[in-house]
Amino acid sequence: DALIRKAVVTVDNLDSDPVSRRFRPVTQVQGTVPVIRSGDSIRLDSANYARYEPWVQAFTTASPEQLVAVYTRYYPLFQDAYEDLGYPDGYFNDRLVQIIDHLLATPEVTGPIALKQPKVFFEFADPKLERLSWGQKALIRIGPEQARAVKQQLRAVRDTLLAQSGGQ
Repeated sequence: DALIRKAVVTVDNLDSDPVSRRFRPVTQVQGTVPVIRSGDSIRLDSANYARYEPWVQAFTTASPEQLVAVYTRYYPLFQDAYEDLGYPDGYFNDRLVQIIDHLLATPEVTGPIALKQPKVFFEFADPKLERLSWGQKALIRIGPEQARAVKQQLRAVRDTLLAQSGGQ
């Protein structure tokens, strides 16, 4: 229901705060966040990465050309949804490339990821990580190997988009 509109809202917010689940184009990742507790220490369990495997695999196994072909076919609907968000003079394609660049700038985190739980939800204990955008935090939560695969696919999609449009 309203897949394109929800995708546009989600993409537009990846460099800021998360959007409400009701505006997301896909369902929530199943299961709870696995953590390792030791005294006052909380770390993200690497088992968490497996929760994201189906999503990562679906995104990374499609060819960039296929992804861009589908996007291009429905671009007028993406553009209409973007204008409806309050950007009547903007181009969704420009925003998409901007978001891809933002996600590609996500720092690579290796080793244990320290967490804290001030309330119900976990947060990154490292203030630098906690200050990252919603999209960048998601790339960290999927694990370093899957994040590299997603970034590789994002680069390929970006390159395909720009080659198609004659951009750089």
